[in-house]
Amino acid sequence: MTTTSNAHTNTNTNTNTNTNTGASAGAGGNAVLWHVDAGIGTITLNAPEQANTIGYDGAVELAEAIHQVMAAPVRAVLIHANGERFCAGGNIAEFVEKRDNLKELVDAILDLLHPAIHKLAELPVPVVSAVNGPLGGAGISLALCADIVLAADTMKLRGGYTGIGLSPDLGASYYLAQRAGAARAKRILFMNEPLPAQRCLELGIVDEVMPAKDLASNALQMVRTLSQAATQSLAGVKLLCNGAASRSLREQLDLERRLLLAAAQSRDGQEGIQAFMEKRAPVFTGS
Repeated sequence: MTTTSNAHTNTNTNTNTNTNTGASAGAGGNAVLWHVDAGIGTITLNAPEQANTIGYDGAVELAEAIHQVMAAPVRAVLIHANGERFCAGGNIAEFVEKRDNLKELVDAILDLLHPAIHKLAELPVPVVSAVNGPLGGAGISLALCADIVLAADTMKLRGGYTGIGLSPDLGASYYLAQRAGAARAKRILFMNEPLPAQRCLELGIVDEVMPAKDLASNALQMVRTLSQAATQSLAGVKLLCNGAASRSLREQLDLERRLLLAAAQSRDGQEGIQAFMEKRAPVFTGS
């Protein structure tokens, strides 16, 4: 992302009228649901009987859900899962069934999900993931591509890839290295040992751990708060922080200048300053 476009911002303060719900039904049913309401886009993994694993049909549905949410005027996005597990990764049963054409199957899945994950990560609004239980493989990528990762105390992370002789996909290696450091990421993936939620918190893999019973309500409250914030300001923070490690100080300062000047002339910037002077809470509209 090279701009802080407001293409995903709803400038109508009556966002409650914008409600869309959908699912892309594959052969296995609605494995992924999407929903947009009041400026919040929600993507739900919905195959708990299969540990929310992802095969080809699930990849089609997930890519479509991401596309639909990105096309809507959202100001925050929530990724979560139904059931007791977040996502165990790829659908190994399908891999075994189609092992004679495994390379082609995996390639087709990656053709769908790699671009979708990349676009989701670059979405200029906050993305929050709520990790309700164990995850591995591609589930790591879906959780860690978010800007803020909330985890239940029942969450356990296992790389999974090396245990079945495969290597990471969907950015799992990137996000683990980014959050925990390259050395720790290699150990996590090499050893394929489960990491409990508290250890993930200590390593910086997740941002907050809470009782499982509180996860859904806390995650929803967080995305509601973010959806009512100054969208352009949040987009600037995301752009600045995500690329800071690859920029020189001079480049970072130049980008900070450009984004700050743009925010200063935005409606939300003017509202924030006025509200501060009037000692009241600002009412941001995302414009």
